Order: sequence, then C-alpha cells, then structure tokens
Amino acid sequence: MEVTGRPVFVIGHKNPDTDSVAAALSYAALKRKLTGQNYVAARCGHLNEETQYVLKRFGIQPPVYIRDVRTQVRDMEMQTVSGDDELMSIKKAGELMHEAGVVTLCITENGKLSGLITAESIVKAYMDVYDDTLLSRAKTPYRNIIETLDGELVTGDIEASMETGKVVIAAGNPETLENMIKPGDFVLLGNRYETQLCAIEMDAGCLIVCEGAEVSATIRKMAFKKGCSIIITPHNTFTAARLIHQSLPVKYIMKREGLISFRMDEYIEDIEQTITKLRYRYFPVLDIRDNYMGMISRRNFLGVKKKQLILVDHNEKSQAVRGMEDADILEIIDHHRLGTVNTISPVFFRNQPLGSSSTIIYMMYNENGVEIEPDIAGVMLSAILSDTLMYKSPTCTEVDRAAGDALSKIAGVDPLEFAREMFRAGSNLEKKSAEEIIMQDFKRFSIGDKNIGIGQINAMDRDELVNIREKILPEIRKKRNDTELDDIFFLLTDIIGESSEVVFDGREASYIMEHAFSCTIEDDERAMLPGVVSRKKQFLPAVLEVMQG
Repeated sequence: MEVTGRPVFVIGHKNPDTDSVAAALSYAALKRKLTGQNYVAARCGHLNEETQYVLKRFGIQPPVYIRDVRTQVRDMEMQTVSGDDELMSIKKAGELMHEAGVVTLCITENGKLSGLITAESIVKAYMDVYDDTLLSRAKTPYRNIIETLDGELVTGDIEASMETGKVVIAAGNPETLENMIKPGDFVLLGNRYETQLCAIEMDAGCLIVCEGAEVSATIRKMAFKKGCSIIITPHNTFTAARLIHQSLPVKYIMKREGLISFRMDEYIEDIEQTITKLRYRYFPVLDIRDNYMGMISRRNFLGVKKKQLILVDHNEKSQAVRGMEDADILEIIDHHRLGTVNTISPVFFRNQPLGSSSTIIYMMYNENGVEIEPDIAGVMLSAILSDTLMYKSPTCTEVDRAAGDALSKIAGVDPLEFAREMFRAGSNLEKKSAEEIIMQDFKRFSIGDKNIGIGQINAMDRDELVNIREKILPEIRKKRNDTELDDIFFLLTDIIGESSEVVFDGREASYIMEHAFSCTIEDDERAMLPGVVSRKKQFLPAVLEVMQG
C-alpha cells in the first residue's frame, strides 16, 4: 500500500524493550492499513539483545532511531527554487525569483550551494552600469546575450563568450565609427550595409542587428572570414541596449563567501537567535552531505509544523523521547499506571490493565477487522511473552494468554519454546559493561519531589544472575549520582525460579525495601524477593505505597 502525507511517528519509551518496539511496529502497521497515511515506527534508544533477536528471527527492520523530536528545519516549509548554473543571466535569475515570489536565489553546482544572489544585487548591477566593458570582464556567454535579446545567432559559436571589448551603439557615420569601434567590441546597429561593413572591417567581435533586419549573404560571408559573430534581435536599438547588460552571468555578482546556511536536522530553537541578528530574508538549507535542499525565510517560522507522535507502552514524561513536550501528541496506547504526560489538546488514550501493550494492539486489529501479517504477529507474540515472563508474571491475564495463543498460530511458532530461545538470547550479557546492563531496561519515576530509577534484567540461569550482580554492584552508586536520582533499584529476575534479587543504593533505599517487602537486607545493598518478578505490578506499587505513606 502506498502511504502519503506527513510522517506520524509511533514511538515507545527510552531504553526500549521488546514490547515497546513491537508496539511501535505493529501499531504503525495497523494505522497505515486503516488510513493509508504515513505512520512510521520509531524508537528513542538502542535495541537490547532480546529485541534484536526477535527482529532478526521474524525478518523485520528495526524502527527508525529518533533521538529528539523538537521541531527541526526539516519541519519547516521550504522554497526549493534554485539556479543550477552560475553562468545564467541575471535576467533569467530575476525571472526565477519573480515566478517563485522570492527575493533571493541560491545558485548550485552539481547539487551543492555555490553562492546566492538577491533582487537587490541584481538591481544594483543593472542600475550601476557605467562600465561598457563589464560584459567582457564578466566573460558573458553568447548564449546569455542571445537569450536576453530574444535573438538568433546567424554566424558564430553559441558556446563562445565575450572575452574582450565593450558594447557600442553604432549611431554615427562610418568615419565616426572607425574611431569608436575597437577589436572585440559588440556593436548594436541597424540594417545599413555600410555600417555593418565598417564594424566588420574594424574587427568587431559581434554585430547585434536590431529590429529583426535581414543580413545580406555578403555581410555574413565577410563576418565569418573575420571571425565576427552576428546576432539578430527583434528589439529596437534602445531596447537592446537596455537589455544587453541583463545578460551578465550571475557568478559575477553572486555572494560566495560568508554564506549563512542551516542544516535540515538543526533545531529551530537553536537557530532562531542567529536569524534575529541578521537582516537577511532567506537562508539556504543543506543536508548532511552539503546538498542544497531549499530556502527558509523568517515568515516560515510562523507556520512551522511540529512533529506528530503516537506514544506506545508509556505515558510518563520522564520515559518519553526528548522534546516530547514540543511535539503534537495524537494518541497514547499503554498498559502502565497513569503518568505525567500533558497534551495541548484532547487525544485518543487507550490504557488497559493487561500484561503487554501489544495485547491491546492485538485487540485493536481484531476490532477493526484487519488481518495480522505473520512477521508482525511474531513480534507481538514476543512482546507478550517478554512482558509476562512466559505468562508467569502476575501482570499476565487470560486476555494476554489468548492473544499469545492466537498470535503464535499466525506466526507459526511454539510460544514456550520460542520464549526460551528469546530469553536466552536476551540474557547473553557477558560482553556488556555494567552501565550497559543497568540501562538496558531502566525507567525513571517521579513520586512527589522524589526521583527514583528502577532497572530490571531477566535470565533463565540463576548462576548468570549472580555473575551480573557482582558486575553491576560497584556501578549502582555511580549511576545514581550520575543520573541525579534519590534512590536506585535494580531487579535481577530469575524467570524459572520466579523470584528477583534486588540491588539498590540511596538514602532511603534500604528503608523502602524493608517496609515495602518485609525482607532481609544483606550488606545494606541487596535483598531477595521470592515470587516478585514484575516491576510494574509487584515492585513499583509496593515502593510507591511506602514513599507516599
């Protein structure tokens, strides 16, 4: 299906897990099928091993990576007019600007910005003509002169340029002209044979015959022998004299140095100050390879369009992509507690107490009668199995189980066998640093004036969790300080044993653990929690109750 329109980014939370990624992919696919519009799956963090395994297993490309959704130059309306030849005449450049309704024209060469001209510079070049050798000093192409005068070349080389001489109007008799015309001059004249002959004999570079007058075969032959070009123009001598200086190539007057340009990926708030300090009305825009993309003007800031987002698997500002508050949020699909996302206008918000956001999206496919493709079914199944820990988590509901069973049939996999493979792939953490392990599935929560962080890692092998614990313990305190958290908790969850060991740091962390779970604290930094496997439904609510009590 061909999609159209501005992109709407369907995006999960920071440090994306499998459910976050699967929800973005599956909901973007659903929206495209329902609307035919350009819904794009996105992520704002790097993929963990589990999610990478899932995407590779079902042959799906990862969501696009978006670090920041603040409004960028690429979100602005741009003028794409440009001149792709620095030898074009200033007359042609003026016509392009008039047609586009702009007063600046960017000149490009092989797609790269080489300079720019303004209406002001064209007027100045045209009005300040006191030098009749200007066209030769600018090496003006014959092609420009012919085009500007609406002329026809009857003798000479259209690819040649005016290299020497000046522009002369042959208004006197032949005796007078002998003193006026020098070698290489361009002579504007009429149909008088004697005048034409005199100009050729004085080694004129080109005769410009006005009012469409015929040129005799004799004059043509003599001009050819002497290397003199002949151009016939339908305009009278006055008009031709007025127009000819508009054949000046733009390279002669365009600005090359000190150009102020912006990149497509620059943020508007970062360039506004620069623009307000400058008097220019238009600014070139380049991509990361320095290709010219268009121009923006001051008035473009008034109608700039914010990025459009659909949030999946989260609804808290602390977990959202950077710049979320500057974007237009259209929808939220989630299965977590209500958080702190504020929107300017009402949005479609679907929040259900299920084990996975992908279960909600599965229901939406069914509600809309949309068929689920096998690859999408595979990633959705992966998300449900991951978030419910193979249906062992207390967050798991019968709705999740039913969705998982249906999706496994579409994807053509055995859910429990596949879950074991997926968790093994995700728990292979030997080559990861302590910081990478901690941040793999880490979320920040704000409770009143307190900020806490809770991370979690799942494994099929208890021995592997012990090794991970020893690796991350020295890093926990550092991570709390670096992220300016009041308390930090990290769950090492044994899927098969259905328990978690928690390591923690913070002024009140030990107190919170004792009162939330009535557990034994070991070395003031860790505790075992039998039966606790869910951060969302078991761990976080107990912590919140103590902190708010």
